Amino acid sequence: MGLWELYVVLLESTATSFGGLASLPLLHDALVTNAHVLSDQQLNEAIVINRSTPGPVGFYVVSIGYFVAGLPGALVGWLAIVTPALAIIPAAHFAGRWIDHPRVKSTLQAVVIASAGLLAATSIPLGRSALTDAVAIVIAVVALAVLLFTRVGSLWIIAAAAVASTAASAAGLISVI
Repeated sequence: MGLWELYVVLLESTATSFGGLASLPLLHDALVTNAHVLSDQQLNEAIVINRSTPGPVGFYVVSIGYFVAGLPGALVGWLAIVTPALAIIPAAHFAGRWIDHPRVKSTLQAVVIASAGLLAATSIPLGRSALTDAVAIVIAVVALAVLLFTRVGSLWIIAAAAVASTAASAAGLISVI
């Protein structure tokens, strides 16, 4: 996959996702399922890298670009992230007067609902590739429960999961590949 094609794929996903992990389904479909230039494991790693470092959630696109094409791919990923952000400024100026219109609100709500559905559909294959043993499943269930029922920040949940996984590996409960 060339850099221009990678840019177009990443731009399409960032321009239509409205931030965060909403671009994940499009990227999975384009780069893992169709082009075969990225693996599920690399996609998971890109998300983990992004979630364990400071910055916006959507910056995992830079890691994806890196996994696909090295440093030039990372630069392409960054350009794909900033292009919609810069293009939306003039668009928001002109569209701002219609933001309270019921049809515009309904359209935005539909986009949010569709994005949530796409995220759910993509999370299943990613979960299957990441949940490979009992320890990983227990960590995922506990992390989900803590996330849903407490106000513990995601950074602390990720740190605790890393400690639990390291301890399980040191105890010989899991093998690290």
